[in-house]
Amino acid sequence: MVDELKHDLEIEKLKNENALLKELLSELPFSFTYVNKQHSKLVAKEGNSKQILIQKANTNSHTRDEFIISTTYDQFAETELFLSSIFDFVPHHIVFVDGDGLITLCNLQTAKDLGVDRDKIIGKHIRELLQLPDDQIELLETIRTGIEMKDKEVLDVNYGLINTRILWNTDGSIKRVLGTFYFLNVIKEAEKQALAGRIAAGIAHEIRNPLTTVRGYLQLLKDKTNTEVSQLFTDILIPEIDRANKIISDFLSIAKPSSSSRQMINLHKFLKEYLGKFLESEALLYNTKLEYILDSSTTKAMIKGDQEELLQVFMNLFINAIQARSDQPLVITIETIVVDHHLEILFRDNGKGIPPSLLPHIFDPFFSTKDDGTGLGLSVSKKIIENHGGLMKVTSDKVGTTFIISFPFSLAT
Repeated sequence: MVDELKHDLEIEKLKNENALLKELLSELPFSFTYVNKQHSKLVAKEGNSKQILIQKANTNSHTRDEFIISTTYDQFAETELFLSSIFDFVPHHIVFVDGDGLITLCNLQTAKDLGVDRDKIIGKHIRELLQLPDDQIELLETIRTGIEMKDKEVLDVNYGLINTRILWNTDGSIKRVLGTFYFLNVIKEAEKQALAGRIAAGIAHEIRNPLTTVRGYLQLLKDKTNTEVSQLFTDILIPEIDRANKIISDFLSIAKPSSSSRQMINLHKFLKEYLGKFLESEALLYNTKLEYILDSSTTKAMIKGDQEELLQVFMNLFINAIQARSDQPLVITIETIVVDHHLEILFRDNGKGIPPSLLPHIFDPFFSTKDDGTGLGLSVSKKIIENHGGLMKVTSDKVGTTFIISFPFSLAT
């Protein structure tokens, strides 16, 4: 009984060792054939297959054990492993396929843009990566025709320029087709949005013209009608047309580049003196406390800009703070700091804050949580800041909201 148990354990051990050896052999990156005369056994591995063939060998033609590495040993496979890590830094698509259209290399940018797992797509047919019929895949066209492509425009589900190159085997067959694709979908979307903006701006401009005409006629007619109708013109119709014109003007200021005159502005003086005289009167009117925390190192900070446009930005922020005030007395703080060669202006209030679900949308045109809001105030403000070479962002929680405006600046001499 004990001997049988030892025998079974030995058999199990040999099985495990045999499985391990087969697994190691299957990972070798080349084909081989091994003939063992003593045991009349042949062990072989073909191409990229991981299958190990073990069968009885014809040893009549062999005088000794033989180990033969096939002439199909693919040294380029090792080169691909080396190149793959380099191509992962390239921001365009790079894909290699063999003569059958199977993917042997795919860089990370390709996998990211096409939404696939790079490790799982290797070894699959190129159609599984591109999700296109074979007759629309340029790499397969190069395989079929043997003709390389240079800067060919692709207009299928993806948009861009493709180049292909062929690596040949010594027997004249195709070893690899190398494809590089300049993925331009993002640029195409940006162009579409720019075109939509130009069309919308044109429509808005055309709408404003008849509104101006209608307003003029209402202005003339209100003095020629009875008191009740005249009051209707004055209280409702003309103000509503003016409101529509204001919305259109704000929209056009987003859609079209600014053409205002620019001059050098000392930001410290602008905030404390020019902006200050407007905000202080408004703060008094709305029972609001106004605080300044201005970094002394920014007293000579200069930017090229338009004071009136910048004033519009901060007045918009002030109005938003007033509308978002909580039960406690409203305090608005304007602070300046220098961060990485940029001057940051922090416009902070202690109001209700902006809900997290709304925060990503507050700069979107026509997005407003107020019944009478146009949703263009913050969009226009952000556009003005960007036209001045700056950036505008926002943070908010239950204790208030902070708008952060950042400008590159120079120092006055």
